[in-house]
Formats: sequence, structure tokens, C-alpha cells
Amino acid sequence: MAKIVMIVGDFNEDLEVRFPQQALEMLGHEVHTTSPGKTGGSSVVTAVHDLADTSLQSYTEARGHDFPVTHDFSAIVPGSYDALVVPGGRAPEYQRCDANVLSFVRHFFEQNKPVACTCHGIQILAAAGVIKGRCVTAVPFCRPEVEMAGGQWVDRGLDGIEVDQMLVTASTWMSNPAWMRAFGNLLPEAQ
Repeated sequence: MAKIVMIVGDFNEDLEVRFPQQALEMLGHEVHTTSPGKTGGSSVVTAVHDLADTSLQSYTEARGHDFPVTHDFSAIVPGSYDALVVPGGRAPEYQRCDANVLSFVRHFFEQNKPVACTCHGIQILAAAGVIKGRCVTAVPFCRPEVEMAGGQWVDRGLDGIEVDQMLVTASTWMSNPAWMRAFGNLLPEAQ
């Protein structure tokens, strides 16, 4: 099955890292997690975001769980992976400023490999310059960044997805089932 790498960081949305990891492994894929500045065997702290209270101008955030980092970022060779997962939460805010992360992400687009990105993860793709001319969705707060990066914003609500060639984007963790189903359809079959 596919060998997939997921870029994680402190305060990724808990459900946007845990769900794809478990869903992909359940289907028999191999998922490696990596985080700039962290070593294999360490962990990141996730966050739990709640968008349910519509009387608030933003979402709430609480500390989530420890999530394992399985591989050192500095030792990862992007060419050895079939696909990439970029979760959301607050981690993309600082990861989009890391030139090594941006170069890493560009590899998957240059090689036309499947990429799954959700929520604020689009900030990394925008900074990497890989969404120009593509139709994407994300949490609505990221619409300005999508448009400034030359992407075409598609409003799919908080539970929708958008597929543009080998890129599957999702709005929030509420999109997880459809997001992973569409991404799974792009992954290479077992040899």
C-alpha cells in the first residue's frame, strides 16, 4: 500500500492528525509523522478547536493529546513517499515560515503525488506557492491567504471538500470522512 508522510507540529487540530493517521493505517497504508525540530520518538501537543458556538467571533481552543512523531524531519527523504498529509490547527502558522517545510511540500506537487490538506494547513500550501490556479477549500478564515496566493477559493461550508487533480482540500475536521475517502481514491494500489 502507499507510504504516506504527515507533517505535524505543536497545536495541530487533534482530529486533523489523529483521524487521518488511523483511517489510513486501517486501510493498510504506512503513515510516518514528522515535525521540524522534533525527533522520532518524541511527540507534539495537539489542540481541540470548537466552532459550535456561533455567537463567538472565532473558535475556542483547548489542549488536546500528545501525538507521536515517528521520524526525524531532517532525515526524511520526500522522494521515498507516495503521498503527503498536511493537517490544520495552529502549527501551520509557524511551519509556513520554515523554508525546509516549503521545499518538502513543493516536492509532492512537482512530482504530481497525492496531497491531502485541511483547514489551516492551506497556509503552508499558500506559502509554498503551490495553489496558484487551483480550486481549494479550507476553514473560511484562510480565504484571504488562498486568494493572495492565486488560488481559487471554493466555499464548501465547514464539512466540505474540494478535489483538484491530485490535491484534496477540506474545510475542517468535520470534513474528515469525505476528505480521507477522496484522498484514498488517489493513493496507489498495493503492488
